[in-house]
Amino acid sequence: MSSTLRPGSDRLLSLDAFRGFAIAAMLLVNNPGDWSALFKPLDHAEWHGWTFTDWIFPFFVFISGISMSFSLARRGQVTDRGAVLRHTWRRGATIIAIGLLLNLFPYFHLESFRIPGVLQRLGLITLLAAPIALWCGWRAQLAWFLGLLAAYGLVQSVVAVPDAQGVWHRGSLQPGEDVGAWLDRTLLGGHLWVRSKTWDPEGLLGTLPAVASQIAGLLAGRWLALRGRDPAEKATWFMVAGLLCLWAAQVLDAWTLPINKNLWTPAYVFLCTGWGCLVFGVFYWLLDAAPLPRMRAAMARRFQPLVVLGMNALFLFALSGLVARLLGLIHVAEGLTLKGWLYAPIKALPVDPRVASLLFALGFVLVFYGIARAMWARGWFVKV
Repeated sequence: MSSTLRPGSDRLLSLDAFRGFAIAAMLLVNNPGDWSALFKPLDHAEWHGWTFTDWIFPFFVFISGISMSFSLARRGQVTDRGAVLRHTWRRGATIIAIGLLLNLFPYFHLESFRIPGVLQRLGLITLLAAPIALWCGWRAQLAWFLGLLAAYGLVQSVVAVPDAQGVWHRGSLQPGEDVGAWLDRTLLGGHLWVRSKTWDPEGLLGTLPAVASQIAGLLAGRWLALRGRDPAEKATWFMVAGLLCLWAAQVLDAWTLPINKNLWTPAYVFLCTGWGCLVFGVFYWLLDAAPLPRMRAAMARRFQPLVVLGMNALFLFALSGLVARLLGLIHVAEGLTLKGWLYAPIKALPVDPRVASLLFALGFVLVFYGIARAMWARGWFVKV
């Protein structure tokens, strides 16, 4: 494979760059030197509200929807939808299996390991969204999008459930008191997030609005695949759609369920869909839609690191989880982990502890960029 990007190739560079942006952001926020020394945007909102970090997971979901829709459109007329569905389901099941293995590593305690997770949710929504992508037109997909959000909001608002202490609540969105938390405790028992034990940020009920986020990506992909539309027009409408979604998020946040990543509320879906449209729209304009070929080629060179990261995103995600786990498990001396040993000289610098923590995270990103670059140069692309 050539060591330079080819703007005229059949790949959508903007989608690879957007995916690379998401994986770079994920590597950055998941691997600080010290979890107690973080700049606010690099940590999740405590409960309601949002930060930059709360963009990242739904961006992956949005990208997955675009990729699914765009891939189907490039195939042209699908003659055997059943075969495509089985292939997509195998991919979703494989992603779930990878997530479960990461949660089991390294002790493989089957009786207490966490069942939900980021990859598990990505795989599950792939399974659920595939039939919608294959058999539904854009109007039906939009109806599914709105219907899932309405159903989720209704359930969370009117269904009464007991919390972990047996106290009943209706419409409560406090940690451990909502319908989703009750469902997870009932069905998953002791296999929830260890920090909470009574609820999980990637729980079962939250999968419904997460599927809506994937459908938003499907709709975006259908718009991208339309023939006869000027790319600049497509980029413009991404901006318009993004602003409209942000407006809808603020309305929903004020009038219904507030923006909340852990609950994946409808307001959160609109918020992250809006930002996803805006951020992807910028990448699309610069890399694929700008009218001047020289400008597109220049932008391709400048965004090459993101494209390189984006072309092996799932592999990098899984590998980073393993490496981060090992850094905290391997001891180089009594009471000193490998991560602590690597972080010690950075921590000793005469800077704000948050800066030192960020420097470690940036170093982690650079190491993984080096891995991605080496794989890209050799044409190694890990696909599921």
